[in-house]
Amino acid sequence: MNEEKKPIKRSKELTPLSKEHHEGLLFGWKIKQGLKNGTDRALIARYIQWFWGNDLQAHFRKEEAVLAPHLSGENEWVQQMFAEHAAIKVLVEQCANSVDENCFLKLADAVHDHIRFEERTLFPYAEKEIRAETLAAMFEELNKIDVKATWEDEFWVSK
Repeated sequence: MNEEKKPIKRSKELTPLSKEHHEGLLFGWKIKQGLKNGTDRALIARYIQWFWGNDLQAHFRKEEAVLAPHLSGENEWVQQMFAEHAAIKVLVEQCANSVDENCFLKLADAVHDHIRFEERTLFPYAEKEIRAETLAAMFEELNKIDVKATWEDEFWVSK
């Protein structure tokens, strides 16, 4: 018998990061859909670099500068977050110098798995460990940094 997965209830204070995670999940989905649609791989490579520069890189900085300082750097989950950020950055760099479908798929899967880890493990831990006043201050800081750009070519849409 399959158990239904209940939606994760996120504290208000960490919702800015969770909303950005939604964009990250879409990023991976768009890459995979583009590949299924036979989109020019050079276009997908440009999209990857655009998303990195306009979204993902800033998101990582927020987690590292706003969230991580309030958690023990010795914690295995905090260390995992930093390690996965670094690994994803390497994949983004590899995808910049390649039009290899496997590189794109590795990146899409790495971003997906990283987001799931943060949502299911790291964030619940942070919500328990960080004092309410500190979470409130973090919320204010996270909301100060919100720059969104739009990629115009919807290559992931079937035509």
